[in-house]
Amino acid sequence: MNAASLQSLAGMLGLAFASGVNLYAAVLVVGLGIRYELLKGLPAELAPLAHPAVLVTAGLLYCLEFFADKIPVLSALWDGIHTFVRPLGAVAMSLLASSQLGAVEQTVIALLGGAVALTSHATKMGVRLISQGEPATHAGLSVAEDIFAVSLTALAAQYPWLALGVTLVLLVAAVLILVFAWKTVNRMAKGIGNRFRIWLGMSRRDASGSAPLSC
Repeated sequence: MNAASLQSLAGMLGLAFASGVNLYAAVLVVGLGIRYELLKGLPAELAPLAHPAVLVTAGLLYCLEFFADKIPVLSALWDGIHTFVRPLGAVAMSLLASSQLGAVEQTVIALLGGAVALTSHATKMGVRLISQGEPATHAGLSVAEDIFAVSLTALAAQYPWLALGVTLVLLVAAVLILVFAWKTVNRMAKGIGNRFRIWLGMSRRDASGSAPLSC
């Protein structure tokens, strides 16, 4: 890869991480940044994101996500659906941004973009699953994620190498969070399973009218 290819890769990895957290916010920032010339470092190939139809669609979907993301149970369903949407959106933007490069470079950037977006999306889902019982914390996390997605997208557009450094740090943090989330969810699942077995044993005893005889 030449210097231009590496810079495109650096910027797209930051954009992909932001897309895994909030795809529609990332699309809006890029589209509006290009349309009103607010962000100067974006690849010219991303110009289709500045089309009014794309901006209106992304804006409507962002509004839906803004409200759905604040409600614990609804946000879990929304994130479940977007397990496919966010990484694919990152892949599409990666391909679009690298369309001036060769087929090999495009493939590498698309694969890395999708993988990074899936990682940030999975981390978001893990954190949200842990915080399901606290609506105030849940809503606060949602607002923080929106601000983060917008900030990282703007940083990737203006300073791609700095954004790459931030993204690499975030990926390491994401792995640690995913390990912690997996352990927490596993404990929760075991606790629910134990409660169910206790309840099932009590139900059987009640149905028989007496406790089972023990030797």
